[in-house]
Amino acid sequence: MKLILVLAVALAGCAQEIPVSGEVQGVHDPSAVVKEGDTWYVFSTKTDQKQSGELPIHCSPDLHVWKACGFVMQEKPKWIAEASPSTKELWAPDISYFNGRWHLYYAYSAFGVNTSGIALMTNKTLNQSSPDYKWMDQGLVLKSVKADPYNAIDPNLALDNKGGAWLSFGSFWTGIKMVRIDPATGMRIGSDATVYSLALRARPANPPQQKVDPEHPDVPPDWQAIEAPFIVRHGDYYYLFVSWDLCCRGTRSDYKVVVGRSQDITGPYLDSSGKSLQQGGGTLVVSKGPGFNAAGGESVAKIDGQDVLVYHAYDSQTGAPSMKLNRIDWSTGWPRLTGN
Repeated sequence: MKLILVLAVALAGCAQEIPVSGEVQGVHDPSAVVKEGDTWYVFSTKTDQKQSGELPIHCSPDLHVWKACGFVMQEKPKWIAEASPSTKELWAPDISYFNGRWHLYYAYSAFGVNTSGIALMTNKTLNQSSPDYKWMDQGLVLKSVKADPYNAIDPNLALDNKGGAWLSFGSFWTGIKMVRIDPATGMRIGSDATVYSLALRARPANPPQQKVDPEHPDVPPDWQAIEAPFIVRHGDYYYLFVSWDLCCRGTRSDYKVVVGRSQDITGPYLDSSGKSLQQGGGTLVVSKGPGFNAAGGESVAKIDGQDVLVYHAYDSQTGAPSMKLNRIDWSTGWPRLTGN
């Protein structure tokens, strides 16, 4: 009886995969799962170009069975179409609730360029049957231009322990950055123009040769691949999750999630060996698993008092992305996933 009790306690302490089914295939760059009323919601990047809407929404009554339940908008805002005519679809939505409203940050860009931007939509409710349901376009939050050493995509809004709001973002180039946000407006705060640097891929001693694409001559080399930041506070630390390597290549994808931590939200973030993420450090969280060969585009959700990693994984046979949920085990002070 004592052995059974010990085993039960041990299993309870392990992070477990939360089974999901229904319309989860094609959910790419999933936002943190959030709940309003009796419904769970997740937002993502569109993968089916035949769909007419932008930023798909999926819903679930129980966290397990999911269905498509519309889009944030039916078409790109006119100002984005004019500012970035090469943008085909909107990317990587990030959902958070503060100052009495839901805030949905998202990115617009095109493949391999850093002429990108992050914009904001707000809503009083996620319940589509409510008379208060209406996504309001708040416009541009920040952008990057060709001369900038960073790429303004993959936003994530995080609150510090003093109520301050921060937006991390970035992809390739000089890595993951952060700016300060005014929590009253959700926009970039005027009194702090600093662009903080959080994480960077280390240049290898002998970088592999990469064939130049004549249609995209400015595409950064593969060894610079880092993106999709997400910051969560646990205990005395802020943990910065990022995706390394390459997404969006079907069975050839080699995406993986790594993490570092800091006692200050602006860094420095160190991995479990003490190496700075600004020097290429990163502790592996998830890469391959049963039935999938790559994983990334992660977020962290708080579900029933536990942290859950929300991410997409590429099927080993078909290469198609699907959403996965794993509870996080913090018993070592570092996020660990089991059951995947």
